[in-house]
Amino acid sequence: MRTKDELGLSGEQLAADYLEDRGIRVIDSNWRCSSGEIDIVALDGQDLVIVEVKTRRSRRYGDPLEAITKAKLLRLRTLAVLWARDHNRVVGALRIDAVGIIMGGRQEPSIDHIKGVA
Repeated sequence: MRTKDELGLSGEQLAADYLEDRGIRVIDSNWRCSSGEIDIVALDGQDLVIVEVKTRRSRRYGDPLEAITKAKLLRLRTLAVLWARDHNRVVGALRIDAVGIIMGGRQEPSIDHIKGVA
């Protein structure tokens, strides 16, 4: 059985592959600063996309996307500005997406991607 950290990293890699397959270019991942962490930073055309990934083994305790709070979404907006400043990026539109993944047992992972959650 995978540890929580291993499960999270596997989910983030799966999410990155999923996004890339849909033409959303991943440009950074697991970026950290004193204010928090961004799971995935991507570009969808010219739009900067900040992606929060939640991975679970099952829906036993609810859908993974339910774990993304309003406070987390507000923090992601702040982190997006800090990331852009740290990387000398001028951004036009900013979008925050959420990806929920269920990686349970022998079945194929279930991936839910919601664009523009905040």
